[in-house]
Amino acid sequence: MTQRLIVVSNRVNPPAGEGEESVGGLAMALAAALKAYSGVWFGWSGQTTPEFTGELNVQEVGGVTAATVDLESIDVDEYYTGYANKTLWPLFHYRTDLAAFDRAFGEGYRRVNRRFAETLRPLIRPDDLIWAHDYHLIPLARELRALGVKNRIGFFLHVPWPAHQVMINLPRHRQLVEAMFDYDLVGFQTAEYQQAFEEYVLNEAQGVTLPGGGLRAFGRLLEVGHFPIGLDAADFARMTKTSRARRMRDLMTACTVFRHLIVGVDRLDYSKGLEERFLGFETFLTQNPDLRREVLMLQIAPPSRESVEAYQEIRGRLDALSGRINGEFADVDWAPFRWVNRNYRRDELAGIYGAARVGLVTPLRDGMNLVAKEYVAAQDPADPGVLILSRFAGAARQMGDALLVNPHSPEEIADALERALAMEKAERIRRWRALAETVANEDVTGWRDNFVAALAGKGALRPAALAT
Repeated sequence: MTQRLIVVSNRVNPPAGEGEESVGGLAMALAAALKAYSGVWFGWSGQTTPEFTGELNVQEVGGVTAATVDLESIDVDEYYTGYANKTLWPLFHYRTDLAAFDRAFGEGYRRVNRRFAETLRPLIRPDDLIWAHDYHLIPLARELRALGVKNRIGFFLHVPWPAHQVMINLPRHRQLVEAMFDYDLVGFQTAEYQQAFEEYVLNEAQGVTLPGGGLRAFGRLLEVGHFPIGLDAADFARMTKTSRARRMRDLMTACTVFRHLIVGVDRLDYSKGLEERFLGFETFLTQNPDLRREVLMLQIAPPSRESVEAYQEIRGRLDALSGRINGEFADVDWAPFRWVNRNYRRDELAGIYGAARVGLVTPLRDGMNLVAKEYVAAQDPADPGVLILSRFAGAARQMGDALLVNPHSPEEIADALERALAMEKAERIRRWRALAETVANEDVTGWRDNFVAALAGKGALRPAALAT
């Protein structure tokens, strides 16, 4: 019998149908994994219930078997809104000034991970592989082990792991890291994040490194590695040829006739560097009066986590910045900036990317950033656009042929925009080919297969030192 894969994430959000997967990179990648390996996707339904019962709702959605459970309102407040998004998210993105350290949040976080484990336990067969995802579920393996689960359990962190001196700002940080040693394999997006984790373990837990990618600490052994996530590149390339993508590309081309489109697509989040990006575009317009009417910048930023105060505040600041830019530079027949707060389908985004001369991807800190890869995948090989990418995105380690910038510097963003718009076609093609090769070769299939092979003990991360 084929070994099953059980995927566990905070939310279960498989694609509803072809062309309708307007979801984030995590959901896209997990759906691809579960279509290749038989198994179950388990997590929170997104719904609340007056009293937690652990009742499972199992259904087939988009070719994926989904098993979901409802949570109580207090669970959502303390575990999701609280510890996950007010504590860990800002901390892991180096925003300790925004992190809320509330003991009730930590208690809710542990309680929900325990409830997830108790609900998941009856679904687990002896030979199943279990793959938990992201910062919401760091203690899940500890809770499963307490229930007697002996299966191989892996964990993948989609966001950055912070430097040692940042991590120790977290109360009970040692207990959180110790819980990670109940996994068999922990994966990170980049070697940098893996090294930061190892540095913490060596310094705070007096751990030791083992040959082949292992750590010994807290009386246990843990395999660690980095597995950069990618796109389903072939599927995204096909998506650019759909009627909806072509229609959106034609619409954007008509809106920018005689002008170059600069596009950014991000969740409305302080980690994405949107304020810095707006200021960089404003600096570009100030420094290049002769180019002002030759460009249109489109920033798509659907709201997220609207119950968190920091997100409400950033929306107001961005509204003011976009108004200032248009107020200063617009004319009666033209405005340089469009600021759109809504979601678009992935096939629609493919058309928008394809119409853009510049993809502007400038997060202040990002685990990987699949928008950068989607932009590259959507380009016309005969006349591609230019990717401007933050040095602090995980993708920068793979995509050195982009124009890499420090997102904190408006002048550096402005200079990169000027260079991108002036770049000759031959150089654009050369850079795009190198980027496209990376996107195609290091795709979601490789990410999935490499992690699952290592988790199953069939990959390079299964040295003899760890097998004993």
